[in-house]
Amino acid sequence: MSDANSVPKVEIYTQFGCGYCHRAVALLKSKGVEFTEYDTTMDRQKRAEMVERKPDARTVPQIFIDDVAIGGSDDLAALDSAGKLDPMLGL
Repeated sequence: MSDANSVPKVEIYTQFGCGYCHRAVALLKSKGVEFTEYDTTMDRQKRAEMVERKPDARTVPQIFIDDVAIGGSDDLAALDSAGKLDPMLGL
């Protein structure tokens, strides 16, 4: 049986020049996790998609793990500090 089924789908909505986005992306990269990044800087459709997925989202980054809204950079860092991020990422 393959472990590929246990690999979570990680998505992050970002914007050019966003320090919080950079920090969140760096944390995900440091974990060696594959993720899909959506740049909302000039893409209104992706921005609208982000808000549709998380209606109270007004800022970036917005991070989703297996379609569950995690929140922003601080939320991701808090999960990591609490030891809860690695299990969510299948690590």
